[in-house]
Amino acid sequence: MTTPLSALSGHVIVCGLGGLGVRIVEQLHLSGSEAVVVAEDAEAGRAAGLSNWGVEHVIGSGRNAHTLLEAGIGRAGALICVEQNDLHALETVLAAHDLRADLRIVVQMANAGVGRAVTEITGPGTVLDVAGLAAPSIVDVCTRTDIHQLELGGRPFVIVDQPSPRAGTLRSVFGDLAPLAVVSEAHGVEICPGRDTEVEKGDRVTVIATPAEMEVVGLPTSAEHARPWWGVRAVDWSRRIVRSTWDLADRPLKINLAVLVAVVLVGFAIIAVWFHPAPGHHLSLIAALYFTVETVTTIGYGDYSFAGQSAALQIFATVFFIVSITLVTSGFAFFTNLLLSRRISEAFGKQRATRMEGHTVVIGLGEVGVRVVRALRASGGRAVVIERDENNRHLAQAEALGVPIIRGNATLVETLEAANVASAAAVAVLTSDDLTNVETGLAVRDYLGQRRDEVPLVLRIFDRTLGRRVGESFRFHEVRSTSALAAPWFVGAALGLDVLATFYVERELLLVARLTVAPSGGLAGVAMRELSAKIRVVALSRAAEHGRLEHPPRRDTQFAPGDQAYLIGPYDDLLVVLRRDAAANIEAANP
Repeated sequence: MTTPLSALSGHVIVCGLGGLGVRIVEQLHLSGSEAVVVAEDAEAGRAAGLSNWGVEHVIGSGRNAHTLLEAGIGRAGALICVEQNDLHALETVLAAHDLRADLRIVVQMANAGVGRAVTEITGPGTVLDVAGLAAPSIVDVCTRTDIHQLELGGRPFVIVDQPSPRAGTLRSVFGDLAPLAVVSEAHGVEICPGRDTEVEKGDRVTVIATPAEMEVVGLPTSAEHARPWWGVRAVDWSRRIVRSTWDLADRPLKINLAVLVAVVLVGFAIIAVWFHPAPGHHLSLIAALYFTVETVTTIGYGDYSFAGQSAALQIFATVFFIVSITLVTSGFAFFTNLLLSRRISEAFGKQRATRMEGHTVVIGLGEVGVRVVRALRASGGRAVVIERDENNRHLAQAEALGVPIIRGNATLVETLEAANVASAAAVAVLTSDDLTNVETGLAVRDYLGQRRDEVPLVLRIFDRTLGRRVGESFRFHEVRSTSALAAPWFVGAALGLDVLATFYVERELLLVARLTVAPSGGLAGVAMRELSAKIRVVALSRAAEHGRLEHPPRRDTQFAPGDQAYLIGPYDDLLVVLRRDAAANIEAANP
């Protein structure tokens, strides 16, 4: 039964009702929290569809003080602003702060500079950027990251996803490491299984522990452990540099270089055999090579000369001089032309990436796309962008990062060939339209052919339900919903569940969160074993013991008021835990 708006107290006001707003209201409903939606006329139809959840909605703008008062801001426990426009969001925050300076406000803000200023008003952890929250998960798929480092209660922890080296129980294979998930062909995905769960060799197992605990069982604690030693990396890096440079060279330059190398080899052979620095003496191979290069580069230190040689050798030297200087001069000309044409091509965004290999193709350069490109470049990875809008405001940022940009329709074979998708290490389809993403994903999958199973293909779908159905129906394994990734951060920030990180196990989204047990909340005195089987309590920061971190806590360990519990599990299950403590937390935040 719907509670009348005038009777609501401690509710959460949600301003803005795009895809993220609907997801936030849904999660508030699941957590047992009352919500009131403030939506413009254009969004009223969507808001009316929430009536099945008993959600009140006020038609109007959050920038208007009267609308906020009508939504009960004076009695509200928190306000979440997810306006699509940063300016509108800023106006809403300022209006709400003027009415209730003590109200907890959580706001979506893409502009980092304005966001930092808003944080000074709303407090730390209250200004969130959807693109920034969603991008890391996409980058993890593209780079095949299976190691996540985080800090819980001031102590480092590592989440590692590795295949089981042998069959047996989780306890026998991974010792006392806390299992978070097991992925097997026989049983699919098991979240937070018991340590006595049987696994087969090759099953994917996700565990969490401190670095020291990981090293005891021989698991890597950082991406560096999985990389080859520095000598191998240096050789590989040098090989890639030479190969990339050769691939960029045009045909005249390649011919010139090939002829120059042939002339140098012929000159070296003749000088080594027939050149006599003194009667009856030959140059050593090193000296012959030195003299050959000295002659080709026209340096001439005077230490060797053809003046006292035979007439035939002098004729050879004359031809050698002319040919060498011609090849060197033309080579410099071709190389200079290549550099200038390349720079001009990059300046106008026309660089094609037909020779790149092992790169990530990012299709769609929106807020999420540009964040993904930045993260890939920061980690040393290579990326190619496909963007059909020539007026896209993020193009300059991608060009500044040195990323090749292909302007065109990604559903066309010619565009995919230009980005060399056939040799890509991963593809991320990140446009702002769900239908376009599905169509593009299908086109990329068809183009990859036999490589479709080995190349990660990330598909951005805004709606979580649609994303799940698309993934199951069209067999896309890496569908990412931006609203599903971002909503937990907003709801958690409003209700007192601090989301610290998110990561996927197959299609299951898991959260790392921190919950402070309220003095009069429902968790006080509850034992760990009473929580959902899908929730793992990694550590407890004991308030009565000056924040001492208890790791790992035992099943019969009880929560105490003021304790900070570090939890990992699916969001829906975490909301069940939050529901037991949410009311007390809101009361504590709004005495």
